[in-house]
Amino acid sequence: MPFIEHVSDADVERLALQRVVPALLTYGFSYVDGLLGELAGDAVLEQVKEMHRSGALQDGRLAGSVPGIHRRSIRGDKIAWVSGSERGCEAISFLLNLIDKLVSVCAGRLGNKAIRERSKAMVACYPGNGAGYVKHVDNPNGDGRCITCIYYLNKNWNAKEHGGVLRIFPEGKSYVADIKPLFDRLLFFWSDRRNPHEVQPSYSTRYAITVWYFDAEERAEAKRRFRDLTASTGQQGSSSS
Repeated sequence: MPFIEHVSDADVERLALQRVVPALLTYGFSYVDGLLGELAGDAVLEQVKEMHRSGALQDGRLAGSVPGIHRRSIRGDKIAWVSGSERGCEAISFLLNLIDKLVSVCAGRLGNKAIRERSKAMVACYPGNGAGYVKHVDNPNGDGRCITCIYYLNKNWNAKEHGGVLRIFPEGKSYVADIKPLFDRLLFFWSDRRNPHEVQPSYSTRYAITVWYFDAEERAEAKRRFRDLTASTGQQGSSSS
């Protein structure tokens, strides 16, 4: 496709080994600016805007509903899950392939993690009405998610005026990290309890694409737990009649 600028394997490797891996191991997060370049970044942004215009983005779900608490007071984003193979997602697919390459180079150098699969991509829009997402951990209970990757798509973003900063509260550290959601910026961080984070209220339309990479062993264990749980609740259901 014409918008795709060539990214060499050597560039990917250098980026992964010199920037991403050391920062993840030292600080628990890392970000790269100018990931795709203007042309390819614009193509991704156009596809996301088209999803927004067409009504493909729905209210983001909560893991567990809490009676009496309004969903929007916890998370105010609108989302859609995409694999990248859908029509009109070609640029998103290119982005996902590049992130896959980066993570696969990193994977062997992040301790004993076996990273072999990821989630679909979550395309998200905070509509700019003061919506945010309260402080939370992506993977508090060992569901297999190991690395969170967020790609931002917001041109001319002024955090003082528009808000929308992702604030990370690294566990056991005396500092917080404020990541502005700037166009063509890719952020990586550990998905577990090491990185509670929040999206501060956004006062302008804020777009991002998130994917999660799984640690194969933890993921398999989580699936086993789920199977055991559903099997035991099923038995209780049948024996209680």
